[in-house]
Amino acid sequence: MIVSIAGIAERVARGERLSPDDALRLYRDAPTPLLGRLADDVRRRRHPDGIVTYIIDRNVNYTNVCVARCRFCAFYRPVGSSEGYALGFDEIFRKIDETIRLGGVQLLLQGGHNPDIPIGWYEDLFRAVKSRYPGFKLHALSPPEILHISRLSQLPVPAVIDRLVAAGLDSIPGGGAEMLVDRVRKILNCYSKASADEWLGVMGDAHRAGLRTTATMMYGTVETMEERIEHLVRLRTQQDETGGFTAFITWSYQPQHTELGGVEATGVEYLRTLAIARLVLDNFDNLQASWVTQGGKVGQLSLAYGANDMGSVMIEENVVRAAGAEYCMDEFEVVRNIESAGFTAKRRSMHYEILGDPIFRERAVPRMLELAVAREDGRGGEAEDLRGYAARSRTGREARETRP
Repeated sequence: MIVSIAGIAERVARGERLSPDDALRLYRDAPTPLLGRLADDVRRRRHPDGIVTYIIDRNVNYTNVCVARCRFCAFYRPVGSSEGYALGFDEIFRKIDETIRLGGVQLLLQGGHNPDIPIGWYEDLFRAVKSRYPGFKLHALSPPEILHISRLSQLPVPAVIDRLVAAGLDSIPGGGAEMLVDRVRKILNCYSKASADEWLGVMGDAHRAGLRTTATMMYGTVETMEERIEHLVRLRTQQDETGGFTAFITWSYQPQHTELGGVEATGVEYLRTLAIARLVLDNFDNLQASWVTQGGKVGQLSLAYGANDMGSVMIEENVVRAAGAEYCMDEFEVVRNIESAGFTAKRRSMHYEILGDPIFRERAVPRMLELAVAREDGRGGEAEDLRGYAARSRTGREARETRP
């Protein structure tokens, strides 16, 4: 029996869990204003205080060298490329110093699958960061990166996580999920870096180790609507089992300069996808608005379609920019968007602890009119301090052996 849209909406109003078929029916056929109203009602029930949060952190991509070669990625460079880079400790410290000056509390550290960066480099970096900045948080290394380190070091994933936590890892970002459907992952050439089960398995291991993580979904490549719903249901099931996800973030595929090409999904499709995520993910407290791919105004409108968080001020971004999106909002702009939508803006931590009111109302903070990049001069090359670590690739070994 086909259930009516009105009947499914009544289930949402009663707080009942949506089946995959119910979710798909809403996603395909419900009018956009109705989807928004349902998602907003669920958001209001979960967050009745009228607060919308955000975090001040910096998205640092420590290397763009990657062996995964995903077809949707315009950021990566192959091993040996003159445009490939790997940042050094001092470069990362300077980025942290600037982040702290802007009121930041955390580094979101992600990068390519570089075969010439061993687990010891991550451990030494994390320890050095914690030594210099004891209260600063490391939200670092997506599940495919954890798997990459596991394969390089020939250590099981739980052992890798334990070592990284001992060195200073605080939480894990949800990057690399793309679409948690292996048919899609194989077409996008990201199956080998992590299957859907492997991505979820890393998150389960992280949650059991006491870490909190985020979850993501990139849509708009080759997947069907059914597969988008499958992705959301798999996340919901994982959250039922381990309960470690703090938030969900979805964004549209950015096609410029990628091997896959194509056309970006519309802002309306983004809002519909965000709304259905709020309805399906009934065990997720927080949904972030992806203003970095949608722009500030659609990001603001997200607050009427299920989002209760404006995400990160970011300070720096390299991956999405490589595919053509260059939106920037500093704390002033983020807060203005929140407050003009009728909400109260509050700073938070990755764990969604409220840290206080906007920093710019407490002290003078420089305006940020564009996002920073990995290296201002755009140069490639790995930092000198990587010479002390063993490389796996032939190109990497030869380069380190010939350095003076």
